[in-house]
Amino acid sequence: MIALRARRIYPQLLYRSKLIISSFSTSSSPSSPSSPPSIFLRTLPAVLHPYIYLARADKPIGTMLLLYPCLWSTCLASPSILQHLPLMALFGTGAFVMRGAGCTINDMWDKDFDSQVARTKTRPLANKDLTMPQATAFLALQLSAGLGVLLSLPHPSFCFQLGAASLPLVAIYPTAKRWTRFPQLLLGMTFNWGAWMGWAAVHGDVCVAACAPMYVAGVAWTMVYDTLYAHQDKKDDVKIGLKSTAITFGENTKPILHGFTAVFGAGLATTGMMTDMAWPYYLGVAASSAHLVWQVQTADLDDPENLAVRFKSNQGVGAGVLASIVAGQIF
Repeated sequence: MIALRARRIYPQLLYRSKLIISSFSTSSSPSSPSSPPSIFLRTLPAVLHPYIYLARADKPIGTMLLLYPCLWSTCLASPSILQHLPLMALFGTGAFVMRGAGCTINDMWDKDFDSQVARTKTRPLANKDLTMPQATAFLALQLSAGLGVLLSLPHPSFCFQLGAASLPLVAIYPTAKRWTRFPQLLLGMTFNWGAWMGWAAVHGDVCVAACAPMYVAGVAWTMVYDTLYAHQDKKDDVKIGLKSTAITFGENTKPILHGFTAVFGAGLATTGMMTDMAWPYYLGVAASSAHLVWQVQTADLDDPENLAVRFKSNQGVGAGVLASIVAGQIF
């Protein structure tokens, strides 16, 4: 009798549990601007949520990818790493603010396109959670905060001029997918400007022999991770007439990205030779390059989930290079 009742009740319980699970997964989707994906963001007033999503504050990977070249350059410029912790904190604040400003500019330019792409249609401007005047005011606040960080850096006159030199790239990049088949190249040139800024903040000048190959390596790194990332949107981009290296490289994506991985490793190795780095540095650079090889080789260019995992794993690449520089300085 007990077994018979269990057989009758179990399907009903299973059906109800599926309904409950389904309702939770629908209501807490990370892509929905009304439900921030972290406990911290949920504690903020609902009126701030669209701004959080506009600045991508819920996705810190972008901030870290912008920050790492600053940290590389700062640690490369001086073995006194502990002495420069306040400077690195300033760079962290600047990376958060300016990455958010870049996202705001990007969404202001692309709001009509974003509404036609599955991955971006829930962005605050695309779904009309925010208006253009609200986004413009928010951008002014972000740029003001970024200017404050820039003026707080050591050697403010030189750092201001060097930092200001990157602003045309910040402004032009959001339009690049309309007029060039290589928008990821402009992104790389923008995102890796910190390779110059760290050294400048420490010394008040720039060592081209050390910073230039690091900058080239960073640009090559961006070409790898953002081309893989762009493959998520390639079908929608083709439909609406946008360009990317994912579309440009097509079936040749993997061999081309292996080439950029080689440039990444060679650039960092050159930087090490120009600054007399010890052997742990080269070992770490080799490990970071190997990780990029893994990303490219195992990427499924038609699987957005696979590509998202590889994109996020670049935290390991950036941290690996940073650890390599620190170890190379110590030894």
